[in-house]
Amino acid sequence: MNPIWSPPPERIADAHMTRFMRFARERHQAPLADYAALHRWSVEYPENFWSALWDFAEVRAERKADRVLVDGNKMPGAQWFVGAKLNFAANLLKLDDDSPAIIFRNERGVRRELSWRQLRTEVARIADGLRQAGVKEGDRVAGYLPNLPEAMIAMLATASLGAIWSSCSPDFGVSGVCDRFGQISPKVLIAADAYPYAGKTLDCLATVKSVKQTIASIERVVIVPYLSEKPAIADIPDAVLFPDFGSADAKLSFAQLPFAHPVYILYSSGTTGVPKCITHSGGGALLQHIKEHVLHSDLRTGDRYFYYTTCGWVMWNALAGALVAGATVVLFDGSPVQPDPRILWRMAAEEKLAFFGTSPRFLTACQQAGVRPGTEFDLSALRTIISTGAPLSPESVRYVYRDVKQDVQLASISGGTDILGAFALGCPLLPVYETEMQCLGLGMKVEVFDENGKPVVDTQGELVCSAPFPSVPIGFWSDTDGSRFHATYFARYPNVWWHGDFATVTSRGGLIVHGRSDAVLNPGGVRIGTAEIYRQVEKVSEVAESVAIAQSWQNDVRVVLFVRLLDGLTLTDELQRKIRDTIGRNTTPRHVPAKIIQAPDLPRTLNGKLTELAVREAVHGRPVRNTDALANPQVLEFFRDLPELQR
Repeated sequence: MNPIWSPPPERIADAHMTRFMRFARERHQAPLADYAALHRWSVEYPENFWSALWDFAEVRAERKADRVLVDGNKMPGAQWFVGAKLNFAANLLKLDDDSPAIIFRNERGVRRELSWRQLRTEVARIADGLRQAGVKEGDRVAGYLPNLPEAMIAMLATASLGAIWSSCSPDFGVSGVCDRFGQISPKVLIAADAYPYAGKTLDCLATVKSVKQTIASIERVVIVPYLSEKPAIADIPDAVLFPDFGSADAKLSFAQLPFAHPVYILYSSGTTGVPKCITHSGGGALLQHIKEHVLHSDLRTGDRYFYYTTCGWVMWNALAGALVAGATVVLFDGSPVQPDPRILWRMAAEEKLAFFGTSPRFLTACQQAGVRPGTEFDLSALRTIISTGAPLSPESVRYVYRDVKQDVQLASISGGTDILGAFALGCPLLPVYETEMQCLGLGMKVEVFDENGKPVVDTQGELVCSAPFPSVPIGFWSDTDGSRFHATYFARYPNVWWHGDFATVTSRGGLIVHGRSDAVLNPGGVRIGTAEIYRQVEKVSEVAESVAIAQSWQNDVRVVLFVRLLDGLTLTDELQRKIRDTIGRNTTPRHVPAKIIQAPDLPRTLNGKLTELAVREAVHGRPVRNTDALANPQVLEFFRDLPELQR
């Protein structure tokens, strides 16, 4: 198979990755002729790799490590950069000039810009306010916020003190917020008065009041005036407006902390129960951000970096992490497709984005809407498009290179909240192939295990990481004996991280993700990744999106495909045949659904991911746990007791 894109020689020569290879080669006399050799060295000699990355990036630290890795044969249990003292926020705020650090835009046309100097001043002020509110090292600060500059300011202020930041997006209701923040007992809650979405104004203050009443640990509430200059906060106890919080004369300082000191608490989706509170270290987060942004993304000082995200998704943390490269972070708040799916491409042209972060779902929506960004907008500054959240289909890859830009690196990546990073990434030195992600991440011993727990190549199996890495979580908050943490990642293969994806490592060194392991279909005992079906269904222009599940049937399982069609269309016998023929022609007879059913809508999480598990549970008449994690839980009723599935 020929690549659909290859980096030009001058791009390879100028890449940070090339410079790092030279740096590591000179320091360790390692034979690093290409990316494959670099990756092999990075997992065979992890202490050399991670310490070289630290020095290459000139990490700011009060004290360097006595030892880079202790108990490197344990996972969990390995200790990284023992003895080092540093601060996460200090390394994201290295610049102090009048160039833009953050650009904010929303769906209503509002635009704001903060220079690095203004950002540092605001971080100092909010840190002072937090300090006056009694926040100290290890305390939690919670953000219930839209994707505003104030969210990043508050996170950086929290981290500067050695406190722990945790955030979720404002589309969570009271129970969803309390299911998360209630587990971590925050001292301060920072929220907005309201936010816009798809042309509507959505209030937050009523939820904030209820959360304050429910979570007893909250001693201070800080309200960001987003859609109102003077929000009515008199009936929220202990509330203050963001502009009035902290002293404008405060000086910026950074607590110097151990590498393993926690900086973030992130949350699992919660679709299988109460969300897990995944606690990440400042040192691990920092090194992953450096590796992924500086090396894998080749991000430069002054580059404009955008990712469409909310504050409740790990990509928000990754977006903030781009500051470590001196990049300008571009924030967007609102619907990505209202008033039309051109809004983000228009912003990309106007802001001269170098990096555009998105999802397969958005690219599919643009393709179906006939959007041709490359001819409609000036995307000459755009170097890289990054996609995550689901496997990227070959059709979407071809759409990017046909209708967006030919000379762009398309990096499909895969990892997640659990590791605050990615196992598969882009690489500026390698070509892009339609069917796979470019490479395995440096320093990550990513493998695929067969049914006997042995590593295999070009064969489907369980995605694992078989050696420690710095962003292995500290654990789950309040999981005092570590049992839930161990059961989630390490029970299946001792001393090996099990990620829960069904995948293939290719002989080229890339990765294909076929779907979640817990959503794998198993008709007749043959394992099928749902992504294999979705890649074919995306070729059927009448289908907007789909979900495939395995329904228990006659002592076996059968594949059932639910489709949401484009507006005004009906699932006819002819369309069913078209879907089946498309799937069968490009896969195997076992992939062809036994039943295809039109659904009015499909359940998705608040981060926009379709959830197969919720559909499966509803079809089988079982309760769907934690429906507060769903953006549209009401659609589940459609899937219960369907007559078509009783025969």
